Amino acid sequence: MGLQLVETGNGTATVDMTPTEDMANSSGFVHGGIISTLADSAMGRSVHTLKPGVVRATSFDLKLNFINAAKIGESLRATGKVVHAGRRTVVTECRVEDRNGKLVATASGTFAVKREKE
Repeated sequence: MGLQLVETGNGTATVDMTPTEDMANSSGFVHGGIISTLADSAMGRSVHTLKPGVVRATSFDLKLNFINAAKIGESLRATGKVVHAGRRTVVTECRVEDRNGKLVATASGTFAVKREKE
């Protein structure tokens, strides 16, 4: 899908992608499932920046709000952020923006995690 990890920090991750023609919906814009995948990836990668380390993270709740249509061929950037890090679950949020910084979607997700032993 062309997802590229741009940067990570403590509890954050940024992922870019440029949607291709085969990722279009019937209206010619980026399909919502593609945007969902991008957001889930950014949030999941943000979970893996936590200490103690996360060995496995599985999203079991994902909510998206589509704000604006995204155009095929224009890069999208998703920034995921951990908002609560428990021992077994982690709650995250994400913003997906186009190359001009226009908000395309917001997301939230909850992940079941297995951590390294301390």
